[in-house]
Order: sequence, then C-alpha cells, then structure tokens
Amino acid sequence: MIINGVTIEDTFAEAFGMKATRVIITALNETWARNAAVTMTGFATSVIGSGIEAGIEATLGIDQTPDGRPGVSVLLFGMSAKDLEKQLERRVGQCILTSPSSAVYAGMEGAKTINLGRNIRFFGDGFQISKLIGERRYWRIPVMDGEFVCEERTAYGDAVGGGNFIVLAASQEQALTACEAAVVAMRRIPNVIMPFPGGIVRSGSKVGSKYAALPASTNHQFCPTLRGITASRLLPDEMSVLEIVVNGLADTDVRAAMRAGIEAVCALGSTAGIRRVSAGNYGGKLGQFHFHLREVMA
Repeated sequence: MIINGVTIEDTFAEAFGMKATRVIITALNETWARNAAVTMTGFATSVIGSGIEAGIEATLGIDQTPDGRPGVSVLLFGMSAKDLEKQLERRVGQCILTSPSSAVYAGMEGAKTINLGRNIRFFGDGFQISKLIGERRYWRIPVMDGEFVCEERTAYGDAVGGGNFIVLAASQEQALTACEAAVVAMRRIPNVIMPFPGGIVRSGSKVGSKYAALPASTNHQFCPTLRGITASRLLPDEMSVLEIVVNGLADTDVRAAMRAGIEAVCALGSTAGIRRVSAGNYGGKLGQFHFHLREVMA
C-alpha cells in the first residue's frame, strides 16, 4: 500500500492488555489545572521503567467538570489494578494535593474501583471531613490555600497499551515534523494518550539485551548509525526513524488514533521526505492485540 508516495508496510503493531483509569483535575484556572496534570504525568512514559504510563487526554471547560471550574482529564495505565492504584495514590499525593487550588475527581464510572483520595485524606491530620453525595464520597482536606477536595475512589477498566507506528524519513527534521503532525491529529481522538515526551519516542526498543539485567534495549535494526555494522531494516534513503506509541481505553480507540496519525504523516507525503510507515511487534507472541497497518488504513 502506498499513500501519497509513502509506503505503508505490510506489518502490524502488537499491543497489550492493561488496566486504566481517568481522573479529572480542576483548579482556579486552566493554567493551574494543567500544571498539576503535567506534574502528575511526568516520568510516566513506560511501565518498564516508570511503573505506569500516563498522559493528558483533554482540556475541559467549566461545563465539563464536577465543580464547574477549568479542568484537565488524565488517563493512567498500569499492568494491573494494584499497580495502577499504587501509582495513582502516589501521584495524587505528590503532584495534585501540592498544586495550588487543585481538586481531583473520578473520571470513569463502573463497578470496579481503586483508591483515589481514600488514603490521601489522612494528610488532614484529623481535620479532614467527608461528604457523601449519592454513593460517591468526597474528602475535604484543609491545606494552606483553603481546602483540597478529592473523591474517595475512581473506577478502572480493561484497556490497551502499546499501539504504535514507526515513521521513517530522509532526515531527522522531516521525521520529527511528520510525527508532530501525527500527534496533533491523534490528540483529537478521545480515550487515548501518547505517553512519551511530546507524544514521540526516539528510543524504540526490542525485548532483551546482551546484558542479562536489562529487559529491553535499543531497536538496533532501526538505528541509522548502525547500518553497515549490523543487520538493518533501513533502506538506503531512510536516515531517521521515530515512533509514536498510543494507549487507549479500547482497541477501537487505539485503531482510530493510529489511523488519524498515519493519515497526518501521509498528508505530508514523500515530497516532505517521508519514506515509509512501519510498526513494532514481537512476532505476535506477546500481545493479544494486533493492529495491521494496511487494515487500519483500508
């Protein structure tokens, strides 16, 4: 398949089942809601090293938040509900509780729940009070700028992590420009995040390493500086490679985001130096979700 001169490789992205939740952060204004969200989602690029994958999903208007203030929705993904809860509580305590004027609420509903502010309330040192509205409990914790309001629990559900595609271009600048356009398009799709910096990752990895202690190492077949000294998957005019990883609440969300991103890349076309779109997989042996690029783009 060729779109606007860009080859869509006959391969697939291999993704994994995860657990995910959404929280809504609000504040006095959008700047401070985003400050809290950016801090909370920092160092959350990969479960391999960070324990969780997280990102900002969307900016919310005052008519979209529980307390009628500007807000941001954040999606967090873990390999289990236990991992998700552990990281969520840490990040709420260190990054949202500490941020001026902030509050945090559940962003999903469902029967399966994990702690959100249940243990954070003890920071109130006995001065905290709760309010039960319907079946949802909220905590009001006194802090130096007023009160920190947090919902006691949030729902979580099954999700998909590790959808991806790889952009191969004639130069680093052209690969980055294409991926930037892809991320802009993908951020319009609900229920997804791209957890790496700016949504883009340059250090694509393979499973394992020559060093026994490392579970993953550089994807050497896509490294242009190694061409000629080891096996390479790069063609002669492919000089730079970048990857976009996408997590979603459902496989249909991941598929929609991948399509939007690849369409944006192909819109630039071969005249912009874009040569090929590929994807990362492990031969189909590890992840239960397979996103075949040509089916995604059909």
